[in-house]
Amino acid sequence: MTMPREIVAEPLTREAFARFGEVIDTHGAESFPINQGRTERFHALAGVELLGDDPRAILSIFRGQPLEPLEITLMERHPLGSQAFVPLNNQPFLAVVAPPGDFDESAIRVFLARGDQGLSYRAGTWHAPLLPLEADADYLVVDRQGPGNNCDETLLATPVRPLLPTS
Repeated sequence: MTMPREIVAEPLTREAFARFGEVIDTHGAESFPINQGRTERFHALAGVELLGDDPRAILSIFRGQPLEPLEITLMERHPLGSQAFVPLNNQPFLAVVAPPGDFDESAIRVFLARGDQGLSYRAGTWHAPLLPLEADADYLVVDRQGPGNNCDETLLATPVRPLLPTS
């Protein structure tokens, strides 16, 4: 059995995650008032990519459980559309990603998302399945529905064990 490769999770920031997608976060984002000044609108925090024939954007709720032991053996990608995750229970989660294109196991990175941050994977970005850190974590998910194969999977030759930062 291959020993897992340990990767320390880095904070999820717009700059660090830009290669893989967009961070959905109000911290530092511009806003403007609407509804007679009673609502602050943080506009267009992320886009939705819809590729292929007859695509439709859909909203779903995923309820996730932590992976125990926390060891990643599978990565997936959605070549025909982006996929966004916004936590509904203010619970942190991990994003394990690799760049779009031919899968490169050596390019895997791990990000720690705060419970008040979401993210949107760009079309074709490799990522691990949902990785909540606490049980019964709900996420609003925006992704593509329509014809065509929109999920490719690959098994890792060397499993990845994400490590939470100690500071």
